[in-house]
Amino acid sequence: MPSGNQPVKTGSTVTPLRGPPPAAALHPVSLPPAGRRDVRRGPTAADAIHRDLRAEIVSLKRKPGEPIAEKQIAEAYGVSRTPVREAVLRLADEGLIEIFPQSGTFVARIPLGALPEAGVIRMVLERATVRFAAERATRSQIATLRACVEHQHEVDASGDADGFHQADEAFHAQITEMAGYPGFWTIIQQAKVQLDRCRRLTLPVPGRMSTVIAEHEAIVDAIAGHDPDRAEQSLVRHLDNLQITVDDVRNAAPLYFSGSLSDSLDGAAAASLPSKATP
Repeated sequence: MPSGNQPVKTGSTVTPLRGPPPAAALHPVSLPPAGRRDVRRGPTAADAIHRDLRAEIVSLKRKPGEPIAEKQIAEAYGVSRTPVREAVLRLADEGLIEIFPQSGTFVARIPLGALPEAGVIRMVLERATVRFAAERATRSQIATLRACVEHQHEVDASGDADGFHQADEAFHAQITEMAGYPGFWTIIQQAKVQLDRCRRLTLPVPGRMSTVIAEHEAIVDAIAGHDPDRAEQSLVRHLDNLQITVDDVRNAAPLYFSGSLSDSLDGAAAASLPSKATP
């Protein structure tokens, strides 16, 4: 494992690593026995491994700083190390894995410097889609959106954080469908991957899921009332509250993060939230 300020290669970007990964990272996650998953060799195997590893990293089943054992993964999928390596390199390009040429491969810590831009991209695109949704939503689409919120109540009652994350994703994806721009959701998902890792840290906070549901209900009510201004304001409050919670988690789990927030964070956030001051 590297020490000091050795450079870290993440895809094509080299950034300094400040300090070693958390001590818990020394114990890799147990993998399923070899042959358990029926995955074809070649590109299909690499795609499946990339998808599964990405989901495990974003959901924090693989913690920031945890080693990635390519040999174990290859055995678990019954493939050679070639598709595993391909998947790992793709994840490195996405900023989810860090490769130390002389020391090993690790789950990347959450880069604080990437969060402001990701937040702005998400805010800009979702503000546009929620306005279009409020203008265009049909009765059946509104009913589907309300059903998404009811499902969130159910998973909240069961304490299912993973289920809640999926229900939350479905809610926001449905809004882009209602807006008539479903392709926006693909762009948003790509941009917010590091923010999603932060969100998974916030969901276990007592009362957090209930708060998110209440914010979603305000958005639905505005869309159902075909009020674009109110829908946008409700969305802005929702995403702004997420940023506040992320700040709290960053302070509580500093070893999960790397780098520092840009001095322009407040300016970038302010630029993305001009309607925040509107009551």
